[in-house]
Amino acid sequence: LAASAGALVVLVEYRLTPEHPIPAAYDDAWSALKWVASLADPWLTDYSDPRRMFLAGDSAGGNIAYHTVVRASRDGGVGIDIEGMIIVQPFFWGAERLPSETVWDGAAVLPAHRVDWLWPFVTAGQAGNEDPRLNPPDEEIASLTCRRVLVAVAEKDTLRERGCHLFARIRDYYACTGGGEVTLVESESEDHGFHLYSPLRATSRKLMQSIVWFINQPPAPELNGGLLWHALDGSKISRTSTLTTPELIILGVPSRPFRDIFGYGMDTEHHFSRSSSTTCLAYGGKAAASKKANYGLFTGPVRPNKAYKGPSAAAALPRGTQASIKNFF
Repeated sequence: LAASAGALVVLVEYRLTPEHPIPAAYDDAWSALKWVASLADPWLTDYSDPRRMFLAGDSAGGNIAYHTVVRASRDGGVGIDIEGMIIVQPFFWGAERLPSETVWDGAAVLPAHRVDWLWPFVTAGQAGNEDPRLNPPDEEIASLTCRRVLVAVAEKDTLRERGCHLFARIRDYYACTGGGEVTLVESESEDHGFHLYSPLRATSRKLMQSIVWFINQPPAPELNGGLLWHALDGSKISRTSTLTTPELIILGVPSRPFRDIFGYGMDTEHHFSRSSSTTCLAYGGKAAASKKANYGLFTGPVRPNKAYKGPSAAAALPRGTQASIKNFF
């Protein structure tokens, strides 16, 4: 992705919950942005362009990227002109369910009743799903100063409607103020995090291409094969040009033992052995993870229609429920 976009990438190894609750991850991302602004590293001095900064993240990282852009907008950008924000299947939620979140066919990676549990855990019981950090208020969206925003969602993702809702709110704000442009792309027939757990899928590669196109600003093509571009009014864009996958986009699987925790990526095991040195997209947590098997999955009985709210939500789980989210964020 870095090579295809011609971008210098700084990857933030932010502290993880539950050992380091929110806002630790926000503070770490902010510290990293200030470090970039200082141009303390020769690579940044020699190769970066502070006038063309993009902040990007997947899932929880999308939430972190958004709040870092908000903080930079309010604090004057710490000397960096943020050109754009890229949030892929971003983690946003709320105390009340949106229509699509009330339906679960038993196959979603993140069923709504489990998403309800996450925020109380990652905030150490200090906040529930009514937290504005999960459902940004209008005045916060109005503080954004970046000129371009890309929101990527997946058709089968429980978080899809939240991403579309945030896109619409940013779109409406930009339309009223002329402050910038916002783009929505949707990966058809895919669920949350599919591009991380199965990077060789055609839809994964096309999602990466959409990010490259967004960064470099040529006219967006029709990415045939499961990726939809949406106009500012939310309608699908009909295009006739086609796009082939650039040779520079090379995605592999982790070199450490691979475990397909969400049912994706079995095809990748046939392409790369465990000793592969192919550069990969990081997932799940720190590379030097504990030997104890802990993959951020939930086990135990659940209550599909039970929503947990308020600071005491972390203690409201049913007796006997075991919920492990270590390394999920």
